[in-house]
Amino acid sequence: MKYLNACALVVSLATVTACSGSNAPAAPSGNANHTFTATLRPSEEVPPVTGTESAGGGTVTITLTAMSDSSGNISSATAAFAVNLTGFPASTPINIAHIHQAAAGQSGNVVVSTAVAPGEVNLTNGSGSFTRNGIAVPPEIASQLLSNPAGFYFNVHSTLNPGGVARGQLVRVQ
Repeated sequence: MKYLNACALVVSLATVTACSGSNAPAAPSGNANHTFTATLRPSEEVPPVTGTESAGGGTVTITLTAMSDSSGNISSATAAFAVNLTGFPASTPINIAHIHQAAAGQSGNVVVSTAVAPGEVNLTNGSGSFTRNGIAVPPEIASQLLSNPAGFYFNVHSTLNPGGVARGQLVRVQ
């Protein structure tokens, strides 16, 4: 009899344990920050940059703030950019900068612009930096970026190299 009562207790506890997960709360909603970086090199452009600007380079850190709904889907997102450039000829103008969607060695469409205006960033001594905050990112691009950061690259463009002067594939670090 004691054996049957013990078995019944084990079965009851197993049932309670198995069923307790059925009332789990919905996926959390709210903001989440994700950090991406890239090393910017003229040799990574398609085609690679040659000439006086080929010795330059830099880094970018992108912080993506994504707002998710109760199902865990991204409903809105913004990005902050911190770009550092060095080794370029004096007075190199950076005319535009943005994220493209494409794998390494391929050119892709612009999906997020930093809104840098032509001539706004001038590398007076061949080096400089700029930041941009609160840049809107389409939710579908934010989702794709989180699932496949290597499918995106960041680059900057100069007057001498309007197709891009330095580029790097994105890597998620957080």
